[in-house]
Amino acid sequence: MNLERDDLLANIDHAALQALVEGRHGDPFTILGRHPVGQTNVVRAFLPGATSVEVIDTEGDGVITPMEQVFGGGLFAADIGGRGSYRLRISWPDAVQETEDPYSFGLLLGDLDLHLISQGTHYDLGRTLGAQPMDVDGVSGVRFAVWAPNARRVSVVGDFNAWDGRRHPMRLRGSAGIWELFLPRLGPGERYKFEIIDYNGHTLPQKADPVARASEAAPSTASIVASNAPFRWTDDEWMRSQAPVRDGRDAMSVYEVHLESWLRVPEEGNRNLNWIELSQRLIPYAADLGFTHIELLPIMEHPFGGSWGYQPLGLFAPTGRYGTPEDFAYFVDRCHAAGIGVIVDWVPAHFPTDVWGLARFDGTALYEHEDPREGFHKDWNTLIYNLGRNEVKGFLIASALEWLEHYHVDALRVDAVASMLYRDYSRNADEWIPNKYGGRENLESVEFFKHLNSIIHHRCEHAFTVAEESTAWPGVTVPPEQGGLGFDFKWNMGWMHDSLHYMEEDPVYRKYHHGMMTFSMVYAYSERFMLPISHDEVVHGKGSLLGKMPGDVWQKHANLRAYYGFMWAHPGKKLLFMGCEIGQETEWNHDGSIVWDLLDNPQHAGVQRLIRDLNRLYAAEPALTYGDINPQGFEWAIGDDAENSIFGMLRWPEDRSSCVLAISNMTPMPRHGYRVGVPEAGRWTEILNSDAGVYGGSNLGNSEAWSEEHPSHGKAQSIVLTLPPLSTIFLRWSRD
Repeated sequence: MNLERDDLLANIDHAALQALVEGRHGDPFTILGRHPVGQTNVVRAFLPGATSVEVIDTEGDGVITPMEQVFGGGLFAADIGGRGSYRLRISWPDAVQETEDPYSFGLLLGDLDLHLISQGTHYDLGRTLGAQPMDVDGVSGVRFAVWAPNARRVSVVGDFNAWDGRRHPMRLRGSAGIWELFLPRLGPGERYKFEIIDYNGHTLPQKADPVARASEAAPSTASIVASNAPFRWTDDEWMRSQAPVRDGRDAMSVYEVHLESWLRVPEEGNRNLNWIELSQRLIPYAADLGFTHIELLPIMEHPFGGSWGYQPLGLFAPTGRYGTPEDFAYFVDRCHAAGIGVIVDWVPAHFPTDVWGLARFDGTALYEHEDPREGFHKDWNTLIYNLGRNEVKGFLIASALEWLEHYHVDALRVDAVASMLYRDYSRNADEWIPNKYGGRENLESVEFFKHLNSIIHHRCEHAFTVAEESTAWPGVTVPPEQGGLGFDFKWNMGWMHDSLHYMEEDPVYRKYHHGMMTFSMVYAYSERFMLPISHDEVVHGKGSLLGKMPGDVWQKHANLRAYYGFMWAHPGKKLLFMGCEIGQETEWNHDGSIVWDLLDNPQHAGVQRLIRDLNRLYAAEPALTYGDINPQGFEWAIGDDAENSIFGMLRWPEDRSSCVLAISNMTPMPRHGYRVGVPEAGRWTEILNSDAGVYGGSNLGNSEAWSEEHPSHGKAQSIVLTLPPLSTIFLRWSRD
């Protein structure tokens, strides 16, 4: 039976056909693909630019039926009778293509998927939305799916269709606002975007995929179809062994790194290292210095390198700057093989306004708030996620799990938590909207953090979370079931600001600021703290850490070494930004590199050696870890000697079988015959001295000290010490 042209277009009005060829039709499956017409079946295909098209019967006798162009612009149709599955043979001006018809496939996503996405509880969006290589009805290809509930039409575009939005319009699953389409014979590596017509009929700039798992390296902006092939991990034992780290029982010393500027290759245009090269250079370096974790400034895809990753657009995609997603997985696996955990900075607070990104994704404020009083960050010119929408909360939680589950990342350091907790953050009185109770607290963010941390702790036994929270919000590291936000650790910004302010003072004035070094212990156990000397302290005109120290060159280095000793003796996990471990003289420049040549100078090499020895001492001494989160593991030995600017800390292990005494002399005056009360009688052995000659110091100190029955500092026993200038010394007593 051969139908006439009008019959091939039966029951389709001219306006619908015109909308299809103009790329405005929102339901292409009503026209394209196979449709019954009377007692026969008609196949229609829209292929603008094709010179001819044929239908090949793939189940029966292989009969080839020519298709007729039935409407201007490239709409072809043919009567195929009762034949079953088919392929299209398409003749283009310069090639012949044979493929299955994308519009011959049925519904793709299941009702449960759609329900969970709408509910905000689909936590595997990276394997559900976006671009998924798979077989459908025995045909290999890529399933595309995107959330755009207010769009009039969505198409997938890419190299495979000359970026022509008319070619592959998608089908709307109205219950969830998800558009889907299966494109046969595509695979990993294809570039793509989504072309969206908004509810007013305006064509938006082509959008990158919000859940793309691979992207082009900036300045290019296309998403890339990522492989679903599983990575061959070798870290099973590591993943099973991380509970003590999450619980705070183990030492944690973090090396914070901006990968682009850690080490560049000047011979090759000053390029940065890729994941494979970083595996060969960064991992052994961090391991040699005794760091337990490497923390990466955000590696999610981001358009502007000057944001250091803190304005990401691809929350599911490792940036293409360093290689492929598989290369990143390899880097994590190699870290674990070397005994190093991986922490990734993660940014759920805001996103940039780039037109190809999330901003007004379907023509409406989809991911952000409509009202700028809730949805716009003036400080960063970014948009704020609308955590009142289930789909947005689910999107962010699924992103977090993508890194922890699929890439085996050990922790997320959540950026800018304070900006999310307060509705009036950095806003004037008339620039914010109170919550439903009239307060400034962002209730949606509170609920989000509780939910996020509960899900992570339930699903990822190896993982922990760290909050960058700069206020006194209560219960940041308290479990959600006890009313807290549920983070495992919180950056101690108060300790960082106070201690750096103290160290910047000339030693002659430090006695007037003594409380800045002791106040942190008033609240040290109100949360589970990490002591951060981060990138924020060595940029934007703040100078380097060494540059903050007063005095001549020798005194600057001595001050820095004494400060590091004090930091490692103080309760709390440790974090140090790259370059600080060698006493870099200039502030961090993200377009440059660490000045590694400084290590030719013994003073700088001495700082690096001190960091190595502090990390090893910290890891080896239970006395230096137990008190990080347990108040029974700390007491002041000397807290009130402001006149001499001396501080003494006692650190205990849980079984109190040993004790470490750390004393800091923050003046350039050596103190001979300084008596210190000690809790235990016997020998106290000096185990580290920041003034040692191997670190560039004056080599003044003590090999050991024996206690005397001479009361001091509230103790019946005391020892007499020599305190080197601008130094921190560690002494150890053991019951054995």
